[in-house]
Amino acid sequence: MGKPKKSAAPCRIVVCRDCCCGSPKVAGDHAAQRARLRDGAPVQISKCLDVCDQANVIVVQPSTEGRAAGGRPAWFGLVNDAEATEDILAWVRAGGPGVAPCPDILDLYAFKPSRRVRDAL
Repeated sequence: MGKPKKSAAPCRIVVCRDCCCGSPKVAGDHAAQRARLRDGAPVQISKCLDVCDQANVIVVQPSTEGRAAGGRPAWFGLVNDAEATEDILAWVRAGGPGVAPCPDILDLYAFKPSRRVRDAL
């Protein structure tokens, strides 16, 4: 008998929660947002991702399958309402980067940080 097959890692969500993101200066129920995202994927809380002009920042990391298919982390900023959080969560549940096409509605929030910032994550 061989080893049991290791299950593929799901998408992972990184939520910035530091100086600007997740603070009272930025609108939204940050605890509820974090809890809601945890319903769909593992959530990692990050210190400042150095893109404060985009607060609240959420990064969706591809699953093992998504990365193998060429998926790369997707960065979303100004995610300050429950509807945007639900749109991200629906995409993650559909497979996320590399597996499911990103819904057009998320283009409103998508941004590309500098290479320095991307490499730090």
